[in-house]
Amino acid sequence: MAEIIPPRTIALIDQRLQVPPPPAVAWIRANPMATNGLLQDARGRPLRDLRISVTDRCNFRCSYCMPKEVFDKDYPYLPQRSLLSFEEITRIARQCVAHGVRKIRLTGGEPLLRKDIEVLIEQLAALRTPDGTTVDLTLTTNGALLKHKAKVLKAAGLQRLTVSLDGLDDTVFRTMNDVDFPVAKVLEGIEAARAAGLGPIKVNMVVKRGTNDHEVIPMARHFKGSGVVLRFIEYMDVGTTNGWRMGDVVPSADLLSRLQTEFPLVALAPTTAGETAQRWGHADGSGQHDVHAGEVGFISSVTQAFCSDCNRARLSTEGQLYLCLFANQGHDLRSILRSGGSDADLASAIGHIWAARNDRYSELRAAQPAQGSASGPRRVEMSYIGG
Repeated sequence: MAEIIPPRTIALIDQRLQVPPPPAVAWIRANPMATNGLLQDARGRPLRDLRISVTDRCNFRCSYCMPKEVFDKDYPYLPQRSLLSFEEITRIARQCVAHGVRKIRLTGGEPLLRKDIEVLIEQLAALRTPDGTTVDLTLTTNGALLKHKAKVLKAAGLQRLTVSLDGLDDTVFRTMNDVDFPVAKVLEGIEAARAAGLGPIKVNMVVKRGTNDHEVIPMARHFKGSGVVLRFIEYMDVGTTNGWRMGDVVPSADLLSRLQTEFPLVALAPTTAGETAQRWGHADGSGQHDVHAGEVGFISSVTQAFCSDCNRARLSTEGQLYLCLFANQGHDLRSILRSGGSDADLASAIGHIWAARNDRYSELRAAQPAQGSASGPRRVEMSYIGG
């Protein structure tokens, strides 16, 4: 078993309230932007994917996301009054759908910690695109509460979900989640979700060199032929608290080479525009994709930037709209909601914010100051806006 290397942790710079205001309501009303489903940013990228963080709390303390040294018992989580209500979330989501969003993902923190999350799912499941189709509604979870929530989530209208799981070795997994949570309970949650009809289920594994990279092939063996899509994620420099170093990254190309020593794999086409994962299918004896054996995916934000067709926006727990996972500021939508702004005001604000978007952090990463340096960017934490 590989040695578990203690993480290097950098103190948190709390930016939750350090955000610019939205365009003034008076300016919005003088410059309305209609919702026609064709909204594009400054680089011609449409808005298709909205990721909504419903809580800033989590029951795990993974070193790459919410290290215990920072997120301890004294950490000041957002008070309840600051969080968007389910009705406020749905109002924002409705206008984003009118602008072109076709997929909504609920994240956290750990979204299943949000009380009555199934009520929000029911509201979002009722949304319709301008052409009358349902929105692809999914959720990302660490799986700790999934066994007991899967049936309720499905009944509320959740279509599918993604489970974060960084290894099958129980010692490694307990060390990485840092709360001594057993891997067996996550696997039970995945089985409960499959039994409830949630699918296809995806499992995301963040791979960190020297910590869990020896678990890559065992994970692939376990999920081959299971109906679960396993995806490997390069360890990313999100936020400032995880002490990220390039040396901790195992490039997806290296992981693919490892897997190909044991599994014949064939490249697959993307399923949708702007898809983050490169897909590889398990091949049969003739070299064709064996659909029963399934597939694996690689999310390679560090070594193979996919900024050029990124179509995702992220809504934080208390109503800040972020235009990039690596952003250093958001845009306040809550003030519009709580100052009596109309749906038209909200739609115009979202439209103007997205139209001005020019983010492409991953393409420019090499030119950025080192994370945590005095001149480096103070990026938003992944635990705050979701992965």
